[in-house]
Amino acid sequence: MNPQAPVYVRRSDDAWLTVVYYHFYAWRGRRPFWAGLFTLIGGLPIAYFPYADFRLGNVTLAMATTAGSGSLIIGVLLVTLGLALWFQQGIRVFAGVASILLALVSLPVSNLGGFFIGFTFALIGGGLALAWAPGSPVDETDAAPAGDTGKAEAMAGGPQGIPAPRETETAYASETTAHADGGRNSAG
Repeated sequence: MNPQAPVYVRRSDDAWLTVVYYHFYAWRGRRPFWAGLFTLIGGLPIAYFPYADFRLGNVTLAMATTAGSGSLIIGVLLVTLGLALWFQQGIRVFAGVASILLALVSLPVSNLGGFFIGFTFALIGGGLALAWAPGSPVDETDAAPAGDTGKAEAMAGGPQGIPAPRETETAYASETTAHADGGRNSAG
């Protein structure tokens, strides 16, 4: 979410579809939407392929395996984690790690992770969930004007922009045996 983006204010002549779009856009910006979508989409092929039948005329190809229940559990868990990412942003780290682990477990259990389709989507969704962080709005009082260079000069500290030690810094961060006894090391 971009905290500096302008806030949408509804006008009287806006169409209802425009209003719905902007409300969805604002809702999507406050949560890991794409992580939830990828995780949700990743669970669908993992759960579907073990139960799918492919018919060519009178010939039926069944991709059912003995691990059909495991595939269904993994697929349902991934769909649930995807929905949880949308509605419970606080569990994003848990949901991200869990979706990555479920994607890895789906490789041997569920027809190579839904023929690598569900595996890939769940892996990307878990990574996006781990990478997402909620935005924080910027206070307008904290923002400095564009022409203000006082902060840059204060950071430089020295002449001609060369960094210098601050008043609170000392030559040594801590008193160790190498510095305590007149510079001689007492270790040996």
